[in-house]
Amino acid sequence: MLEGNAVKSILVFALPIMASSMLQYNYSLVDNIIVGRYVSENALAAVGSVGPINSFIIGAALGLTTGFSIPVAHAYGEKNKEKLSHFAGSSIVLALLVGCVIMVLSHIISPVLLRLIGTPEEIIDLSSSYVNILYYGVPIQLLSNNFTAISRSVGESKKPLYFFCVSVVVNFVLDLLFVRDFGMGVEGAALATLIAHMSACLLNGLYLFRFNKEVAIKSKDLRLDMKTALHQIKLGLPVSLQFTVTSVGSMCLQSVVNSFGTEVIAGFTAANRVENLTNIPMSGLGVATQTFVGQNYGAGKYDRIIKSVRKIFLLDLLVSVAMSITLYMIGESVVSVFSQDMSPEIMAAAKRYILAIAQCYSLVAILFVMRNTLQGLGFTYANSVAGIGEFFGRLAVAFVLTPMLGFDAVCYAGPAAWLLADIPLIIIYLFKERKFKKLINQKEEQVYERADEKKIALDA
Repeated sequence: MLEGNAVKSILVFALPIMASSMLQYNYSLVDNIIVGRYVSENALAAVGSVGPINSFIIGAALGLTTGFSIPVAHAYGEKNKEKLSHFAGSSIVLALLVGCVIMVLSHIISPVLLRLIGTPEEIIDLSSSYVNILYYGVPIQLLSNNFTAISRSVGESKKPLYFFCVSVVVNFVLDLLFVRDFGMGVEGAALATLIAHMSACLLNGLYLFRFNKEVAIKSKDLRLDMKTALHQIKLGLPVSLQFTVTSVGSMCLQSVVNSFGTEVIAGFTAANRVENLTNIPMSGLGVATQTFVGQNYGAGKYDRIIKSVRKIFLLDLLVSVAMSITLYMIGESVVSVFSQDMSPEIMAAAKRYILAIAQCYSLVAILFVMRNTLQGLGFTYANSVAGIGEFFGRLAVAFVLTPMLGFDAVCYAGPAAWLLADIPLIIIYLFKERKFKKLINQKEEQVYERADEKKIALDA
């Protein structure tokens, strides 16, 4: 990451992240497919309708842990192992504490949120049963995510992939066992996911503490230091706020989708899952870019950051075009996997959504690169700005355009949100790039001055 071909390094680092994201995403994807095929379309709609609430609760928590690990990458770039271990240990303690608090709060507020977004009566009990089990795993999920973030911050992206492979197999086997064979319905799907998260957490934690040579966390590093904790929370809060604000917009949009009935909810859910699948290559490049930028920022290599981000920006745009074509060509076929008997209404809703997203995928590529670059630099406040843009994009579609255009407006809510997030992120990044160029020029001038002084001294 710190030397040689930057784009090649980012790509090599990103591939295991993409594979890990693909596997991690399989938790919800497998849940959706199995409950859709072996329970009912109502069960599929129930599991899908809690997506925005999960993003609101779990996404906010995971955003915090993303911020916690940023100083770890900076310390790695500085080659300061003591500082690195200190920040890593603090992030683990914070992740566990935050996870326990959010677990309690999520059980209290999720029934209210299900009512608030207008979940249909025929599926609200199923939705509630699913999330009540799922939220017991929030502390485990946060710890696992934090262990993974620490490993990636020091340049290790392969080992988390292996651990996710194990957890996905666990989830798939238990999903079939609990849902298909034991007839446990959506509760069985949630329990399988919970156990899978536990397996990933245990493996990631064991590797980090016992086998990762770059991180040497001692008992003293696991004591809560308020100064360090506040610094990490300061970095994590804007990322968390971005997830929170975006999720509120998604819940508003979901409330509108819910008004169209269970068949449209099921179609929207299936198409949304397929969209998230094709998001993974762009998202993976973004996460790898964050690690690259964080390490080089710690090492003071600003020129390397500027040149490499431009190349990754172009690469991600090309990837978005490829994903648009993929979504357009196979999206409907993948949607049909979610149920043995997809009604024409479900397929029609899914098709309209997929076509709209496929037309605008370049907007989300820009979002991933710009947002993760600024996160890597430690300018996490940009996440909040982008989150507010996404919020107003979805809000405008949900309450202004949908009454006039119907479900077609819902299909373009994502692109509208991405556009309103991209604009401020690009402006903030260009401003920061200009500041880095000034620092680079100052460094070069200092080098020339020292060279001149040395030459004068030698001549004398």
